[in-house]
Amino acid sequence: MTSLSAPGRCLIIPPYLLEALTRHEDLDVADCARRTLELELAVRQRRQVRTARSRPGEEGRRQPGATGFIPPQVQERAEEHRREEPTGTETGPEAQAEPQEPSTEVVGPSRQVYDAEHGTDLPGLLVRREGEQSSNDEPVNQAYDGLGQTWEFYWEAYDRNSVDGRGLTLVASVHYSEKFDNAFWDGEQMVFGDGDGVYFNEFTGCLDVIGHELTHGVTQYTAGLTYVGQSGALNESVSDAFGSCVKQMALGQAAEQADWLIGEGLFTKKVHGVALRSMKAPGTAYDDPHLGKDPQPGTMSGYVDLPHDEQHDNGGVHTNSGIPNHAFYLASTAIGGDTWEGAGQVWYDVLTGDQVPKDVDFAGFARATVDAAGKRFGADSGEARAVQDAWVQVEVLRG
Repeated sequence: MTSLSAPGRCLIIPPYLLEALTRHEDLDVADCARRTLELELAVRQRRQVRTARSRPGEEGRRQPGATGFIPPQVQERAEEHRREEPTGTETGPEAQAEPQEPSTEVVGPSRQVYDAEHGTDLPGLLVRREGEQSSNDEPVNQAYDGLGQTWEFYWEAYDRNSVDGRGLTLVASVHYSEKFDNAFWDGEQMVFGDGDGVYFNEFTGCLDVIGHELTHGVTQYTAGLTYVGQSGALNESVSDAFGSCVKQMALGQAAEQADWLIGEGLFTKKVHGVALRSMKAPGTAYDDPHLGKDPQPGTMSGYVDLPHDEQHDNGGVHTNSGIPNHAFYLASTAIGGDTWEGAGQVWYDVLTGDQVPKDVDFAGFARATVDAAGKRFGADSGEARAVQDAWVQVEVLRG
């Protein structure tokens, strides 16, 4: 695919939470929230340029007769090596080259972690790269590990080599700005704030947050779901779904064992809440005097029709994502077992399968998942029925 997601603020913290904090009586808290929102505007503008110039190519693929995944860049290096080998036309002892063993280069993540040193110029100072020993800076290690666990998830579950499918180096910057209350994918890399320490902890501490944001990169290189309205809510929901899968694989959890919380641990103990979102029970993740109540609906009866502008979170992409989130949870737990092998596989098939337009609505995406489940597991399979029933329960499809 070559479509790209429309520029938007692919950040883990919804703007309405930060806007609530701008009215806080603690002036330092309010200032942190205002500064975060102002920086997010610059992020959105920068991401617009970066996604526009991104050129996703053909995904790497398994080669006939080969074991493992051979990314195109490895193939190119091998071809260059072959061109440099003796042709067999030379004479003399120097021409008697030993037979060359086939390349057994191991595919793995390529990671670079930078320290923004509380500035906003990215990426910052390189402090850890692939294979290097751990740092004395815990956020550096958390980012490094989270990038690796997300890479491992996509590779183990779907044979996908990095977010672009071609071994893209995963880059992250930590310590972005001063007390920055967010984490984001900017079209090229991950960026983590340290949080204000009052309402938000460091953003490198939640594996599902890292998986969520890197999945925005996967969507960027596949379905390119436009970041407004229902397609934007689907973009957010897909990131929540696979962010949860990343955490579940790391913890060795089946669907019925998972907590289905997104961002558990981001809030400090001061907040009346357990996480940013709950896929199991949208609308119940928090209810705080300063942050307000979790506004996510779990069915179309609670759908919020908002203007498609930045002031209203591009039509409520972080709000209405609760509906497809809940459908994913219902399908996953009904199928059972490892989420990435059931509903996750179906959602991934749709994300990478060219059957949905980038501005697809909930109903169109739902029908595509039902069709994909039928193709993969059989039209009369329990998996296909579970996917259909999930969308019926959240009132997107009719029974």
